[in-house]
Amino acid sequence: MKVNSRGRAIAAFAVATTLGLAGCSSAAPQGGETSAPADGGGATSTLTVWVDADRAGVLADPAADFEAETGVKVELVQKDFGEIRDQFVSQVPTGKGPDIAVGAHDWLGTLVTNGVVAPIELGDKAEEFEKVATDAWTYDGKVYGVPYSIENIALIRNTELAPEAPGSFDEMVQMAEAAGTEYKVLVGLDPAAGDPYHMYPFQTSFGAPVFGTNADGTYNADDLQIGNEGGTQFAQWLAEQGAAGVFNPNLDGDLAREAFNAGKAPFYVTGPWNVPSAQEAGIDVAVDPIPAPGPDPAQPFVGVQGFFLSAKSENVVAATNFLTNYVGSEEVQTALYEVGGRAPALTAAFEAAVADDPIVAGFGQVGAAAVPMPSIPEMGAVWEFWGVTETAIIKGEGDPAELWKKMSDDIAAAVAG
Repeated sequence: MKVNSRGRAIAAFAVATTLGLAGCSSAAPQGGETSAPADGGGATSTLTVWVDADRAGVLADPAADFEAETGVKVELVQKDFGEIRDQFVSQVPTGKGPDIAVGAHDWLGTLVTNGVVAPIELGDKAEEFEKVATDAWTYDGKVYGVPYSIENIALIRNTELAPEAPGSFDEMVQMAEAAGTEYKVLVGLDPAAGDPYHMYPFQTSFGAPVFGTNADGTYNADDLQIGNEGGTQFAQWLAEQGAAGVFNPNLDGDLAREAFNAGKAPFYVTGPWNVPSAQEAGIDVAVDPIPAPGPDPAQPFVGVQGFFLSAKSENVVAATNFLTNYVGSEEVQTALYEVGGRAPALTAAFEAAVADDPIVAGFGQVGAAAVPMPSIPEMGAVWEFWGVTETAIIKGEGDPAELWKKMSDDIAAAVAG
């Protein structure tokens, strides 16, 4: 993959390298060594990038291009995605972490408060990304990463069982009853912990987000909204759906996927990661907005993956150049989309993907109205109480309003510390 149209950026980088980067090396032991150029001049730097297996394959060619065009080597170190955040937090302060790492935007609260990431100066480049992507990677008014993918859940529909998209939640249930399938709408729910991520769009339709927002749209940890009147209404509605058998707390994610692929339900609330298996099972899939049971739109969380910069990197200019002009190029963003199946964060790549793929277009339509997963540290105090309470309500294990109030009080106490 040859990444073009970077002449001015490379020229600027060359000047910066001459002035400030010659002889510098990354602190990472995996790629901190320097090498002498063929002409015998000064040493060149090495950038160490932590990636997972899929991203490593895509970035191999851009890394080679970057080295050829700037003289700076990019060493790709494969890591298990689920381990990157904690290893980054523990290693960066000791000088043993990478210059760049792949990750998710909702890690920012942990990364920023631990002082291990640095803001990235995107400049005019910021306008080339989908707004929801840069909003997600913004913390305290600063952008901390170059996003590459956007993902969110939506309503997956078996078009044979439901030829048209439902206009409301009640209509969806009626359509499912008319289809005569074993299940009405599938949502993967852990029998004990539930799954508030997948239930969140229903909750937001009652005007009950987890946190309120500041004037700039960022989340306000001091404005806990989950226990408001809308939250109580959602809890009562959730109890009704549990009693009616609409939501089944014994169908976890795997069982829900298997049931949908077997044609046992016309509707499935899930993400793009479960579309390929449905198509392989011979199901003609359509992607629709999630019907709102409450008065407001149903807004799911949106997750944005990207690459962030170490606060201890000694190669900030080189790393920023690689991120903005290579990872942030249309060619690379498109390649990352083709591997991961998530909508690209760069608008040009996103629009091309939407035009070519109705599945991406469907998720993109829902994602445009979604809200970023809160990245503030206080969000960690929410999960412990949230899912188990929803599960108890669905199972009818108490008064829904009382259970929801206790949950919100417990969350408030945990957030307060």
